[in-house]
Amino acid sequence: MLLPDARVRVAMLSGELDREAEMAMDTGYFADDSMIRRVMRKRAVGLTYGLRALVIGAVHPLLYVGTAESTEHRDTPYTRLALTGKLFEAVFFGTREEADRALEFTGKKHQKVVGRIPEDAGQHHPAGTAYSAYDPHLSFMTMAFTFESAEVMYDLLVKRLTAGEREGLYQDYVRWGELFGMPRAAAPADYRAFREYFDGYLASDELFLTGEAHKVGNYLCGHVVPYPQPLPARQVSSAYYLLVQGSLPERIRQMYGIEWKRTDELAYRGLAQSVRNAHSVPSLLVPRPVKTALNGPSAPVYRLITKQEQELARAGKRSMPGIDPRTWAERNSA
Repeated sequence: MLLPDARVRVAMLSGELDREAEMAMDTGYFADDSMIRRVMRKRAVGLTYGLRALVIGAVHPLLYVGTAESTEHRDTPYTRLALTGKLFEAVFFGTREEADRALEFTGKKHQKVVGRIPEDAGQHHPAGTAYSAYDPHLSFMTMAFTFESAEVMYDLLVKRLTAGEREGLYQDYVRWGELFGMPRAAAPADYRAFREYFDGYLASDELFLTGEAHKVGNYLCGHVVPYPQPLPARQVSSAYYLLVQGSLPERIRQMYGIEWKRTDELAYRGLAQSVRNAHSVPSLLVPRPVKTALNGPSAPVYRLITKQEQELARAGKRSMPGIDPRTWAERNSA
């Protein structure tokens, strides 16, 4: 016969097992075999798509100015990048509870992203043009830059998506955008319509880099490196930046003043092929440490990025020298 306290312990254990079973069944907003998880769990994608999306997205002045004027991390941009990456991964990979916490946190931040651009930003965006994190089109453009960068980096560094996989990934990202507040109707119905719109946008006269966006983008893609690292870290970072710069459309590179030589293109293609080859080896033949390095969330690297920026701050250095930590309003107040 069980003693009363033993019955309690059994009941508690049963409850814990039930909760663990529920968590095991809770795959979050995306199934484990969904395209968004299959693509984003590849670290070659997870560690590159965000920078690429920010560099290309900065050519949309409403998105750039809206973020730059609202962020609490003007002086710590890489910490913001790492935080954004962790929030995105909570929605990609987390349980419903984990994803909902990330969405709630982001929603509170987005409530502050509303205003008007203070200066002309090309013929399509005169001073006074309104922006809001919940503007349907701007929400879509945020999703568009993110999705397209994930798509490009997976094609480049893992393997080329099939037409069905590409459509599945696009539809998953539309769902992802909806979770962050984008109306479904704001996005094209299918991948073909998206590609037609997005390619047309990149070829249009709507693109514009503000002076600050030009500087920030050059830092992000490694065209300007304020504090060269010692070897061998310098070789790793140089290879990383080569992949990001090489993946950019030629027009975007030109807007940033990146001179792309034939030798750069050859080095880029060779490096990308090496990374892709590492993903083509049958899983059973891949040593566990290599498999772990190639697959999984990128949060540990995000923590390292934050730590490096904190170390710079303690040394009295800014991670992006020349970028004023004050907003436009603060700089121009009487």
